Amino acid sequence: MSLLVVGLSHRTAPVTVLERAALTGEGPTRLLHDAAATATVSEAALLNTCNRIELYADVDKFHAGVAELSLLLAHHSGVDLEELTAHLYVHYEDRAVHHLFSVACGLDSMVVGEGQILGQLRDALATAQDEHTAGRGLNELFQQALRVGKRAHSETGIDRAGQSLVTFGLERIAAGLGIDAGEIAGKRALVVGAGSMSSLAAATLARAGVADLLIANRTPERAERLAATLGARTVDFAKVPQALADVDLVISCTGSAGAVILAADVAAAVAARAEAAPLAFLDLAMPRDVDHAVHELPGALLIDLESLSQADAALPGAGDVDAVSGIVADEVAAFGAAQRAARIAPTVVALRAMASEVVGAELARLETRLPDLDERSRAEVAQTVRRVVDKLLHAPTVRVKQLAAEPGGASYAEALRELFDLDPGAVHAVSGTPVGPQAQPTSGSLAGGAAR
Repeated sequence: MSLLVVGLSHRTAPVTVLERAALTGEGPTRLLHDAAATATVSEAALLNTCNRIELYADVDKFHAGVAELSLLLAHHSGVDLEELTAHLYVHYEDRAVHHLFSVACGLDSMVVGEGQILGQLRDALATAQDEHTAGRGLNELFQQALRVGKRAHSETGIDRAGQSLVTFGLERIAAGLGIDAGEIAGKRALVVGAGSMSSLAAATLARAGVADLLIANRTPERAERLAATLGARTVDFAKVPQALADVDLVISCTGSAGAVILAADVAAAVAARAEAAPLAFLDLAMPRDVDHAVHELPGALLIDLESLSQADAALPGAGDVDAVSGIVADEVAAFGAAQRAARIAPTVVALRAMASEVVGAELARLETRLPDLDERSRAEVAQTVRRVVDKLLHAPTVRVKQLAAEPGGASYAEALRELFDLDPGAVHAVSGTPVGPQAQPTSGSLAGGAAR
């Protein structure tokens, strides 16, 4: 497997670019299928969240893969390729694995250590499986990434801040209102949307003890199911503008292509409210759900992803970050060693198959030359020949497996194929993958910067 990652995130692109590049509706599925259909890609998965878009692919050519995936991201996002390239990052092979494992542990999140990314990774894998774009390689990789993320959270205090993007946003809302975070209890709240982020927001508000919780969604059944689990009420999606006047806090994350809460509706709601405190909005959608002009409205407070990206989250201790970084490094090394060892296995199997054929041919030749040899003697000769071959092959095959687990180990498999003149077709039949060396470019920024 030659893993390539091409993507952009809050670390490399401003929110304005992320918003324009955001994939909604059927966009993610179409991009996933187009990526898997390119000539250089055999498997593909897409991690598409509110602050990152990343394509993971098993490729047979590095440079062609980068060019094709970058072009697809530009095409599907609608952002000009030249502009998008300035914000893209590229990781390959071990650096790509390191990036994914870091993402799984929350080290690359806007709120370091948040655990929601594990669910998003799980969803990305499930989608790739459902759409038949992920094969054995990406399945094993993503499953291992999920295990690494769980290990990081169970063995360290990386998530001791206890924050998700929702709780971080609520803290910023509380600060903007001049109240303690605990004072969210007693507020009247409206959640717009019923997807994973909105569901997390609704559950967080319910745990916080809000006085009244309303849920609106374009698909009423989803809103009703979520409301039933939380003891909340539903409101018709079309009546959200009217409902604004009856709440103190709105959290929105719908995945719509455009704003669903307009500045004019907010202004009308503010005018109709009796409370002196501002009407607060937490917009976690990308592209944004709440009209950006709400920032300028008196009587309204808007915290969106752009606001959150400029704020400082309560970070875990440096020791926890270092501990997780150590876990990631160890797991990347172990995963790489296992992958390299797996690559040598077809060559070893092909070598032993060739040896078995030689032994069989020589025993058949012996039988024609010594037809009077009794059965017991024939069996003893056959066992001796096989034992000699096994002993001759034991040391080199064991050693080549050990060497293959080290960086650059693929060269030993190639040497074994050359020394014993193994048929490449036989190795391919065992492995199901082409033989031959792969280029090993380093990861880095498409804009010419250092690897991210």
